[in-house]
Amino acid sequence: MAPRRVGVFGGTFDPPHLGHVGVARAVVGGLELDELVVTVANEPQGKAEPPVAGAPDRLAMARAAFEGLDRVTVSDLELARGGPTYTIDTVEALLAGGREGPGGVPEVVLVVGADAAAGLAGWHRAGELAGLAAVAIVPRPGSQVVHPPGFRVREVAVDPVDLSSTGVRERLRAGEDPAGLVPVGVVLFLLTHPLYAP
Repeated sequence: MAPRRVGVFGGTFDPPHLGHVGVARAVVGGLELDELVVTVANEPQGKAEPPVAGAPDRLAMARAAFEGLDRVTVSDLELARGGPTYTIDTVEALLAGGREGPGGVPEVVLVVGADAAAGLAGWHRAGELAGLAAVAIVPRPGSQVVHPPGFRVREVAVDPVDLSSTGVRERLRAGEDPAGLVPVGVVLFLLTHPLYAP
């Protein structure tokens, strides 16, 4: 029997938006994943600024955003580990952490945006990461898709979405209706947790 194929879709999710949900739907089917694990970064590395929302709120929003999506699981692995978030640590934990299917250790596929993929060679322990996981690159408007050296790249057809968490925060602060920006569950969360209020 073939090994389970597990995708890892990590991010700050500050907040998770409709583009994130669209990517999750597309990669689960397009990559024939047995499971897509959404991991919320505790202390994201390589970001110019720290997250606006605290880690527990970002985890709660991610759970609300991806709730009900087939084969998608939101994990608190990176928050529970604490400290700086490095993708290699998460991949190693998933490979060793009991997600093995009947065929053995799962194949891990990292799901990253084109902007992040361009810098993958500079990630923490990038050489080891390339040996443990393939990469599925999601196109982003304005970003050219560059195959990072040393990584196995899986092609996935995803329509580029012109949304970013930074842009969504700005639009929410400007008083824009969140219904066109974030999933319904996140809208409901923000009604009682006005993290990005004008």
